[in-house]
Order: sequence, then structure tokens, then C-alpha cells
Amino acid sequence: MKKHICDWLEENQKEFTDISRKIWELAEMRFCETNSANIIIDKLLQEGFAIKENLAGIKTAFSAEFGTGNPIIAILGEYDALAGLSQKLMSTIPEPLIIGGCGHGCGHNLLGTGALAGVIALKNLMAEKKIPGTIRYYGCPGEEGGSGKAFMARAGAFDDVDVALTWHPFGNNAVMSVTMLANFQVSFKFHGRSAHAAASPHLGRSALDGVELMNVGVNYLREHVIPEARMHYAIVNTGGHSPNVVQAEAEVLYLLRAPHLQQVEEIYERVCDIAKGAALMTGTTVDVLFEKACSNYIPNNAVEKVVYANLLQIGAPAFDDKDKKFANDMKNTLSKNDINSELSMAKTFMGATFEQSILDKLVSEPLSETILPYAFSTSLLSGSSDVGDVSWIAPTAQFAVACQAFGTPPHSWQAVSQGASPLAHKGMLTAGKVLACSALDLLLDCEVVKVARIEHERQLGGIKYKSPIPADVYPKPFVK
Repeated sequence: MKKHICDWLEENQKEFTDISRKIWELAEMRFCETNSANIIIDKLLQEGFAIKENLAGIKTAFSAEFGTGNPIIAILGEYDALAGLSQKLMSTIPEPLIIGGCGHGCGHNLLGTGALAGVIALKNLMAEKKIPGTIRYYGCPGEEGGSGKAFMARAGAFDDVDVALTWHPFGNNAVMSVTMLANFQVSFKFHGRSAHAAASPHLGRSALDGVELMNVGVNYLREHVIPEARMHYAIVNTGGHSPNVVQAEAEVLYLLRAPHLQQVEEIYERVCDIAKGAALMTGTTVDVLFEKACSNYIPNNAVEKVVYANLLQIGAPAFDDKDKKFANDMKNTLSKNDINSELSMAKTFMGATFEQSILDKLVSEPLSETILPYAFSTSLLSGSSDVGDVSWIAPTAQFAVACQAFGTPPHSWQAVSQGASPLAHKGMLTAGKVLACSALDLLLDCEVVKVARIEHERQLGGIKYKSPIPADVYPKPFVK
């Protein structure tokens, strides 16, 4: 039956590469992915899936279901882009298509389309063989800076799911058995009083001074939080373009991360105190606007073993000489630090099965055709994903497939340049096969699903999922 899935995907790969390319070209930002979502919805409707749109009140969030009864296997898809990463396809130099435009620097055009390919291939087999159970594709918007899945989880969209599966394009092939950081994203808007900066500066109260003093205070805080914590900021409003006007308005956006939500909450409270102190020092006021949050990720060994077995059986993407030549040209644009960063990630994925010889092989090749050995791990990957909120509700597994030159940094022009290339689409097709075959195993073996649920409950230790997003906070579409 798995051969049937893989053969069908090979025969129909062009349709999915075309969809991926269209989404790559659209490059729509968080909660604005109307066209991208519609492309996927239209395809799922053609294939006979039952669609539920406007999940959690989000226009670009949806689910598509086929089958009846349990188990319910969810396959998660994404399709949002990143700001400021417009880039010409398959160029080996920074070459924006639109200055300041958006681009798929994290491969979500591949992620969403690979999941789409997998769920349709499995649906065809289920219909032909009359396989019981339910498969459900989730269209998950706004992963980048929006935590779309966390809003969907808050609304109960995943409550009846038995197991969730997803993947991510990277420079290696591995099961991602790691934990990830929880986070809060919060805006601090300072309000002052404008004045002529030369004639009467004493009458002004600078909101920009408030922002700058807040940032200084947070930078001093870095020494006094746990080493795993991350505090990032961007000044999104400097108060204008006239230095001879005291800035009456200014805004800074913070992303605060730590391994557990309680730790993020503690850091958040301290950062809020710093903001209040900066306002007092400058005679301004500050509004604290909570934008979004996501929970830490919980890996599940029972589901990961199913995924790993299928990744081994299907194998890494088979790249040709043209793919390797292009990847090698891209690799020449990377720094030693870029390579070392992905080596560190690969080492984290391998956990206790770490082998130096494998890392040496990864460095020597422009494209990874190696599947990293698997070991269940709670090692920390210093990033965040709203898949974490799904993993608190249902046993979840995610994996990586090589879709770019080894060492390509996420959120870079190099990632965008490779994001709709032939080599990226080969990785995407491999991911679709692994998703479909893993979901098939779970449909056919309810005992594995039961074991995964028992493990999940043990990991939670009686703690019930609680959304990290306050009830009065709603998704914030990207506005440039």
C-alpha cells in the first residue's frame, strides 16, 4: 500500500510543485494568506474533502477532512512568508524581486504543499481500500510572528485529534525529537509630547527616549535571566523623520522566549517593569499590548518511531548533478558560522546517537542525502513554533527533510532563492511520502495511537493545556 502512495506522488508531482511555486510567488504574510490558502482549499475540494473555513475566527485558517471515525490523524500545513526577504529564485547573490518585499525564507510554501500532497495521496488509498479512520489537513496561517496554531488551539480546533504530524524544510533529514522555546510577543507603545527640539525642547517629552531607555534596561537584564532565555526587539516606530521635533510617539516590539511558559511569564513581568521605569524616567506613558504567544513543544517517542521508520524506508531525497551544482554554488555564499549552526542543529537532532563521522559527511556534501540516526530526546532547540500548542493537546511528531544546501540559515535570502527550486521540490515530495505513510501506519494500528496517548498523558503529568494567549487578544494581520 505504501508503494501505491509513493508511486501516485511521483506520477502527480508536477501538480504539487506548481502549487508550491505559486505560493512561493505570492509570499503572503501572516493572516493575509488569502490566495495561498484558497489554492490549497480549491485542491482539497476537488479531491472530495469536507472543508471548514474561518477556524478560530481566522479567515485564512481551515481544516479539510476525509473519512469517518477514529483515529483522527492531523497533518499540519503552513503557507505564510516573511517580511523583507523578497529574492529572485535560484540566484546566488542577494537579488530582491521587490525592494522591501516579502519572501518564503522558512520554506512554508514547501511545508504546506508537502502536507497537501501527503494527505491527498493517503485519501486516495483510503477510498480505494476502504480504510477506516479520519485524516484531516489543517491550514495553519501566521506561524511567523502570529502563532496561528495557538489561536486555533485556544478555540478548540485540535481537541478531538488523536495524533498530529508535520515536517519542516531544512538542510538535513531527521526526526525532530527536541523541545522548543515558549514565547510571548508584546508591543510597548510610548506616548510623550511633541515640541520644537531647538526652541523649546524642555516642553517636550520624548517617546523615543522611553523606547531607547527601555532597550538599555532590557539589555542589562540579559545577565540576570536563565541562559536559555532569548529577548529580541525591533523598534517599529521611531516617532517620525524630523530630528528637530521631539518624538511624541514611539513603539518597540519584543519577542521573549524561554523553555517553559512560567519562565516566559516571569521575564515578561520584569520587562514590563523596565518599560514602566523608562516611562517614569522620561515623563512619558507606555501601553503594553500583548500580541501573541506559543507553548513549548513536547516530543512523543511512540509517534516519532513511526515517522522514523518511514523516513528510513522511503529514504532521503535523491538529488542529481544539477541540484548538487546549484547547492554547492549556494553553499559558497555561506559562512563557516552558518555551517556550524546547522551542524549544531544536526547534533541536537541526533541526541544520544551522535556520531562525529556523520557530521563530517554532512560538511563534505553540498546537499544532505544522509538520514540522521534517531534517539528520543528532550534536548532544547533554541527556536519556537506554534506546533508546541498542538503538542500539548495531542501526541505530535515533526521531522526535517533536506530542501536546501546544508548550512542554509532559515530566514535568509539564500533560503528564499532555493525555496521553489527542483532540489527543494524533491525534498517536499519526500516529506509528502513520509507523512502519508506514517499516517497510514497510525490508521492501521490503533495500538500505537493508544501507546502514544498514554505517553502524552504521562508527559503532561496531569497538567491540562491552557492557552498562553489572553482571551481578549486576537490575531494581528501583518501591516507594513
